[in-house]
Amino acid sequence: MSKAFKVALMGNPNSGKSSLFNQLTGLRQKIGNYPGVTVDKKTANIVINDTNIELTDLPGAYSLYGTSQDEKIVAKVLTSHTEELPDLVVYVADCNFLEKQMLLLTQIRDLSIPIILALNMSDLAEQNGLQINGKALAKKMALPITNISARTNQGIAELKKEISQALANLPANNGKSTVFYAFSDIEKRVAEKIKTVVGLDNDYRALLTAHHHSWLAALSNEQKKEIEDFNQATNFDSTGMQIRETMQRYDRFTPILKQVISQTGSGNALTRRLDAILTNRFWGVLIFFALLFLMFQSISVLAAYPMDWVEAGFAFAADLVDGAMPDSWIKSLLIHGVIEGLGSVLVFIPQIAVLFLLLALLEESGYMARAVYLFDDVMQRFGLNGRSMVALISGVACAIPAIMSTRTISNWKERLITILVTPFMSCSARVPVYLILAGVLVSPDARWGLFYVQSMVVMGMYLLGTAGALAAAWVFKKILRSNETSFLMLELPDYRMPVARNVVLTVWEKVKTFVVEAGKIILVLSVILWLLASYSFPGQMAEAEQRAVTTAQEQQLDDEGTEALIAANRIEASFAGKLGKAIEPAIEPLGFDWKIGIALLTSFAAREVFVSSMGTIYALGEVEEPQAREEVKRSRVHQRLKNEYSFATALSLLIFYVFAMQCMSTVAVVKRETNSWKWPLIQLFFMTGFAYLASLITYQILK
Repeated sequence: MSKAFKVALMGNPNSGKSSLFNQLTGLRQKIGNYPGVTVDKKTANIVINDTNIELTDLPGAYSLYGTSQDEKIVAKVLTSHTEELPDLVVYVADCNFLEKQMLLLTQIRDLSIPIILALNMSDLAEQNGLQINGKALAKKMALPITNISARTNQGIAELKKEISQALANLPANNGKSTVFYAFSDIEKRVAEKIKTVVGLDNDYRALLTAHHHSWLAALSNEQKKEIEDFNQATNFDSTGMQIRETMQRYDRFTPILKQVISQTGSGNALTRRLDAILTNRFWGVLIFFALLFLMFQSISVLAAYPMDWVEAGFAFAADLVDGAMPDSWIKSLLIHGVIEGLGSVLVFIPQIAVLFLLLALLEESGYMARAVYLFDDVMQRFGLNGRSMVALISGVACAIPAIMSTRTISNWKERLITILVTPFMSCSARVPVYLILAGVLVSPDARWGLFYVQSMVVMGMYLLGTAGALAAAWVFKKILRSNETSFLMLELPDYRMPVARNVVLTVWEKVKTFVVEAGKIILVLSVILWLLASYSFPGQMAEAEQRAVTTAQEQQLDDEGTEALIAANRIEASFAGKLGKAIEPAIEPLGFDWKIGIALLTSFAAREVFVSSMGTIYALGEVEEPQAREEVKRSRVHQRLKNEYSFATALSLLIFYVFAMQCMSTVAVVKRETNSWKWPLIQLFFMTGFAYLASLITYQILK
């Protein structure tokens, strides 16, 4: 196979890059990190007209002088002499807001990287009465232009043809000078110096290297010192020249756009009418919380039957293994360790899929950007940014990508506070715990009018977590000090019908990540927990059995009661029981016993492991009646929790899981994003301490 060409998708945030990436790649996407950093790198290997292509979806950026981490990575990938440049850039621009997206386009153009301009959302532009003379714009910009709609697949075939032709005509003239920016005398001297020292052949790339001082670190000490001394000697004012360049570029491309763009009508009247309501300070907030309420009600209703099917599937698998294998430790491991452990968590996949589906619909429709705008003032009062709302809402799915999304926040203090408080948001991994414990508090069939009470309890936990996040943010706002200026720059896209393909791909990607990542952790921990719960020090399990037999004889228990007592004594005498007993004094004031203690420890790997851990403990701690096997599998954890623990204990445990940092993966990503162990450790102790205190107060009041 011939070597694959490197093609990069670029553009401003919300320009439709991801939609185009989905159209071109389907399910062949791979997600990794850029070398040496934690920024997401989405790639896919595709073939266009027999040409092998490695397609990369770069993060959204507004210019090569970005302040957020995402923008800095884009600038480094495209301009640093230490990175391998793409062979071709496909620049995706929302043609409804073209002027604001031309700055980055002209900067890439002046790097002499071959570039194709894909005017996205051309169907919406036509509906809005916006007409763009593509041929005239292509001639004035000296680059190929294609009208597309990544949402509807319009123009994708023509874009593929342009990509194929551009790659066939490589290499480009990489020595071409800038045409959208005239260098000052100082910039010319600095660029020539860097070109000589570093060995670059492009004036603009050399100038950008001077602006981004951190890139000089890749040079030898002698080269670095020579350039820094030269910059100082010439009084090179980086900030002032960036402003001068930005203004000059606008002065040059704005007249071009005025010549090729015409507007008939008054634009998107529907968007204006909807925004008058949805961004209203009263009605907008009311509608936002109403949408959240309906979302959580929908999770219970839409996922009911699929959950039954998943439960039946795991019950069938357990019965299959039970009937095919003789009694042995391997059989016990497969049924109680693997199948029970995985089944007790993966049964919640339908509800998690519905959650991701509804969030994707809000994002695709353009509503999520309104939520960011709507709550910017509120976020500012708590030391956050309007963009923090994206991270907090994303945290409802998973804290890890939510924390990574804070790279778009340029203010260091606001970004750090957002990172520290995002784990308070109830992620999808907490859903199994909430649903199990909510079933202890109220009956799953209980209703308040048309609404399920259990869903209202779950929503209450989400709102409580949000309140905890805002309270913690306010505390950090008072503690942390920063002189950086806060601002929100956001483009509100037109409202549009969500594209089924994009929504399905988003749900598929999120659910697959949950199943693969959570599944691996659950499988390993279920096996470990089975081992801990099945074995103890030599002779101790036999002693426990003998004590159970003696007690059963004294109490004149029947065979079933005797076997149940033996199973319970064995689990208590096991290594797992000893571990739970060791921490029981610390958690007893919260209403927790040693069994819950074991689940708390194991669930630090992933919150959803709590349910599988309790399932494994109960599976090994009781005897099942064969005729009731399926029913026991479906409701073991719920029924045992309901029978063994009081309302006060269940609510105390629910409160603990709302506030506790119960995910080691989150700790790891916070360490990577802050490049320090200081902040994740502060976060871990703060959240755990807060959860312990809140749980303690809850139990002591209610008991």
